[in-house]
Amino acid sequence: MIVVDAADMIVGRLATYIAKQALLGNEVRVINSEKAIMAGKKENTYKDYLERMHKGTHAKGPFIQRRPERILRRVVRGMLPFATTRGREAYKRVLCYVGVPEEFKNEKPVKLESKTKAELPNLRYTTLKEISKKIGARVE
Repeated sequence: MIVVDAADMIVGRLATYIAKQALLGNEVRVINSEKAIMAGKKENTYKDYLERMHKGTHAKGPFIQRRPERILRRVVRGMLPFATTRGREAYKRVLCYVGVPEEFKNEKPVKLESKTKAELPNLRYTTLKEISKKIGARVE
């Protein structure tokens, strides 16, 4: 089992690593999902999520996740061949958490240095926690 710390990690780059590990058959647990960041202007990021939420109806979808751990897991799903059995099995091996659960307190998480916010050319980014609050989730 691989435990990944998502704090200050770029969501897309982190998701590629998680998806690859899941496809290789590894159980992947992501902690501190709310501290992961999305690159880009805050206004554009909020606008994109709000536009997605207002499409369709509450009964037919599209169903947009509001919680930060669910947003991250959905990004990972987009990088898996989810329509195939192999992709669905890999998706089941990925779990994301807000904060650090008790069972992972003693684990040494993997920190991917090449995928942090230090790699951004500018400091325009938003955390998943901020996005979640903006689109209506109750996040502490």
